[in-house]
Amino acid sequence: MIGYVTLGTNDLAKAAAFYDAIAAELGVPRMMEFDNFIAWGKEGGGAGIGLTKPFDGNAATVGNGVMVALEASDTDQVQRLYDIALAHGGSDEGAPGPRGEGFYAGYFRDPDGNKLNAFVMG
Repeated sequence: MIGYVTLGTNDLAKAAAFYDAIAAELGVPRMMEFDNFIAWGKEGGGAGIGLTKPFDGNAATVGNGVMVALEASDTDQVQRLYDIALAHGGSDEGAPGPRGEGFYAGYFRDPDGNKLNAFVMG
């Protein structure tokens, strides 16, 4: 259903380092890159994520209630993604653990404050 998600950034180089590390763990390469925009995803399908400086020239801000969920392969990968996020300028929003029957997730913010989680179901 979702093709891609775009998040705003005020420091593309810093945010790119954060998302390069996350994408490497997920096995997803950069698929598009311009002076003010970078996208990660797999050619030929699957959801992707992009970062951009806002086109209107204003500062990027965080959407209240907005969160991007990254599907992990297992609980160990949830932990690795959470650890990678914190090691690359992210901040904690909830350590990995069970969040109800059949749902395991860790929550974090990127360097610009956008909220993400890594999760596995089942």
